[in-house]
Amino acid sequence: MVAKHQVQAWVEAYVRAWTSSNRKDIAALFTPAAEYHEWPYVTDWVGREEIIEGWLGRAGWQEGGWTFEWSLLAINGDTAAIEGTGRYTELGTFANLWTVTFDDHGRCAVFRMWNNEV
Repeated sequence: MVAKHQVQAWVEAYVRAWTSSNRKDIAALFTPAAEYHEWPYVTDWVGREEIIEGWLGRAGWQEGGWTFEWSLLAINGDTAAIEGTGRYTELGTFANLWTVTFDDHGRCAVFRMWNNEV
């Protein structure tokens, strides 16, 4: 079972990795065989290396600045539900709903995001 403090630490690391676009920061978040799914976009990255490449391909989204606010909605066993709002100067505002399934070491095994422009 994942604990609230583990979810908080993981989301903080996620924001740092999104900010840094550093391969090591991104890799530290995910298991080697992790899955990353994003709707309504057709984003299905499977494997840590594919996730890293996908993230690096989106580095331009951050141009002009961005912010992210989030809250933990629920924890059920090894899975957390997270609500977030990303505000990008160049892209607009996006409301997110994430489910993050963790392994025994606090890394993400399955990430699912529903991403809606506000």
